[in-house]
Amino acid sequence: MTKFISRLKDLSGKFNAGVSNEPVETPVGNKEEPVDTPIDGKEQDEGHADASRHRRELKRNLLRLKRFSTQELPKIVKKPFTGENPLHHQRRFWIGLGVGGGAIALLTAAWSLESSLPDTSDALTLMRPETLTIKASNNKILQQIGPATRETLKIDKIPKQLIQAFIAIEDRRFYKHQGVDYQGVLRAAFSNLIARDVVEGGSTITQQLARMVFLDQERSVWRKLKEVRTAQKIENENTKDQILERYLNLVYLGEGAYGVADAAWVYFSKPVYELTLSEMATLAAIPPAPNQYSPIKNPQVIKERRNLVLQQMHLAGFITAAEAEKAIADTLITKPSRPKRLERFAPYFTEYIQQELPKHVSPAAIKAGGLTVETTLKPEWQEAAEKAVIETVENSGRGQNFEQAALVALDPRTGEIRAMVGGKDFYKQQFNRVTQAQRQPGSTFKAFVYTTAMAAGFTPYRGYLDAPYKVDGYTPKNYSEEYRGWISMRDALIGSINTVAVKVLVDVGWDTVIDVAHKMGIESELKPTYSTALGASEVNLLELTSAYGTFATKGMHTKNYGIRRILDRRGNVIYEAKFKPDRVLQEDTSAIMTWLLRGVVNEGTGRAAALDDRPVAGKTGTSDEARDLWFIGYIPQMVAGVWLGNDDNKPTWGASSTAAYTWNKFMAEVVKDIPVEKFPERPTELEGRKAQLTIKPIKPKSIFSGSIISKNSDDDDTPRRSRSRRATDSDDSSSEETPRRRRYRTSSVQSSESAPRRRRRRSQEVQPQEESRPRYRRSRRQVSTNSQSQESSSNSSRRYRRSRRQASTSSQESAPVRRSVRRRASSDSTSSTAQPRRRRTYNSAPTAPRAPRRTADAAPPPAPPAARKEN
Repeated sequence: MTKFISRLKDLSGKFNAGVSNEPVETPVGNKEEPVDTPIDGKEQDEGHADASRHRRELKRNLLRLKRFSTQELPKIVKKPFTGENPLHHQRRFWIGLGVGGGAIALLTAAWSLESSLPDTSDALTLMRPETLTIKASNNKILQQIGPATRETLKIDKIPKQLIQAFIAIEDRRFYKHQGVDYQGVLRAAFSNLIARDVVEGGSTITQQLARMVFLDQERSVWRKLKEVRTAQKIENENTKDQILERYLNLVYLGEGAYGVADAAWVYFSKPVYELTLSEMATLAAIPPAPNQYSPIKNPQVIKERRNLVLQQMHLAGFITAAEAEKAIADTLITKPSRPKRLERFAPYFTEYIQQELPKHVSPAAIKAGGLTVETTLKPEWQEAAEKAVIETVENSGRGQNFEQAALVALDPRTGEIRAMVGGKDFYKQQFNRVTQAQRQPGSTFKAFVYTTAMAAGFTPYRGYLDAPYKVDGYTPKNYSEEYRGWISMRDALIGSINTVAVKVLVDVGWDTVIDVAHKMGIESELKPTYSTALGASEVNLLELTSAYGTFATKGMHTKNYGIRRILDRRGNVIYEAKFKPDRVLQEDTSAIMTWLLRGVVNEGTGRAAALDDRPVAGKTGTSDEARDLWFIGYIPQMVAGVWLGNDDNKPTWGASSTAAYTWNKFMAEVVKDIPVEKFPERPTELEGRKAQLTIKPIKPKSIFSGSIISKNSDDDDTPRRSRSRRATDSDDSSSEETPRRRRYRTSSVQSSESAPRRRRRRSQEVQPQEESRPRYRRSRRQVSTNSQSQESSSNSSRRYRRSRRQASTSSQESAPVRRSVRRRASSDSTSSTAQPRRRRTYNSAPTAPRAPRRTADAAPPPAPPAARKEN
């Protein structure tokens, strides 16, 4: 199209240059009519004719171009200027636009302000941000963190003159305005202008409450507008007395005191109802500048401020002139005390609660604060526990060489922790020995070994041989270094016999024992070793005590916990403990174990824990060299555990009976309010019970067991031939022993070693040991010795001993008794009541003189009878 128009313009130029301006008739309509051109009569030549034809063609094209431009391209017509101003040039337009825009902006700001206001419906209950309050089960405050009020008062418990003092200086028209006192704002501005100082504030008490609870201390117009509107909302939703009560309990009065009750204690060490008029006016003078007006730091400044408060009280008609003058004349005497909100009750427990808090609420919620934690602690039990621990350390710690003690008590039916003492002094050392100390439990772990056996259908009267014993290189020893021969499982547990516990572990399997212990509440790692039966794997006191609680609840276990509920700053419950008990033991198994553990308290090592008015079950425990002293005991309604020892793992000189005595002192106090309940009866049928779990017995590679000869010939377990020679042996007891014979001396003969030396020798063999009854080492049976005065020198006897040494493994150490290598009787591991079958022993002739050593070329003596091997 563009090319067509440009071409027409070129043709038009040519036409205008060579064509005359003659009138041309414009055809009507869309049809083109020929244009008549005048002819002069003369005949034109051929070139002239062509020029005429071109002219006509150009005219037609111009006409077409004119029609196209008028029809297809509309023309833009500009209106002529009439002399009037347009709308945007008029002033009223801009005024209207400004007013309208301002109105829209104000409406938007008002909407934004209203939408940003907090919900004031819980102004009376909302907790301050960045605070944490921990409460006991009876709602007693255990600890507060952050700007929290420790002691809150009802309005009727606050002295009237104290209320009037705050109203006179802070908000004289408190009962007349609706949150904002416009007259007060003007009056405060005028007063401050005259005094050239801030002598009166413009914010009402309601505005100050809004700022304390909902807002921050930012200085801006927007924050002030929010404060005004929030105060008005608070006034509409609450009464004046409610607002005043909340304010007086939250206002910060310096030195870490929040609220008038805390401030009265911090500055004057007295409750509010004992304050004088002068002291009340002093507290009311502090809020504008708590640090500047502190009675402790600036007594002269606060005195002037106090006098101003008294003058304002007189002007408001609250007190007479005489009362004001008398109060002004009073000397300001302070008696500072530690803020109550900084006091901690049960500090080990509250520290444990803070460590458990992140498991139940988000880190953002903890950081925001305002949380209230309701715990399971019972303050009366806690006081008794702290008293028992402190008295034990002070009275027995020095004499028995231990410096620390710990105690924890739980309700086994719910799993609630009712008392916790993690050490003798929290403020010197915050390490919690209830939850953080991993220690060897000693013989307290035997309860899980015997529980596994009872659940597998074993009878408590199943017999085991208490004798020197070595299994796969591990040699357990009894605490007393004495052995009793054949003994039932019940008597072995009551006497805390280590060798029998290991044999039971071999019969049931350590995997089964570990599984049972974990189900009962042990959470620490337990190692599959023979020493696990004697408590070699470390646990903490809390989990061990919780596991024993399973016995008290007839086989039901509930996970222990210390937090009941957690409330946010608005009082909404954001967490609640809902632990359900699990069946981990059958009732008959639990009843049998309780019966066995009652025997420990009534007849065995736990006698010091017995209570006068009710049955008690429990177990003592002692680790190697008495480094840890334990007692875990229970009654049907509660279970408690005690540990004594040193943080650096130094040996003690005490016994687990001290731990049992500490348990008794604690329980004697707390059971006063607990009714007496009996334990469930033991099943009448102990034989042939159906197994409740599948055991996995251990198959040791080697087992060696020493023989036992009792001093009482009537119930001896050794062959008759050995007994028949006892008289002969005793006759020669005064003879000199050879070095070889000394190596086979046993603990039944009074050793010449001193007690410390024997203790050092035992400590070299790292294994948990158990104590017998303190200081009274009596046994019905003793390990026999081949105490002949002279050793047989016959070649056959020496060859027999040599063959025995060759049959032993390289890891076997010399046993302290004369042993006969033999197959362990089947009754040792399977029979419950059968006595061991008699075995032949090979004793050398007691009177034969010692023969000289055999030379290399000497003929070997005849071989002795083949020795029996262990299973």
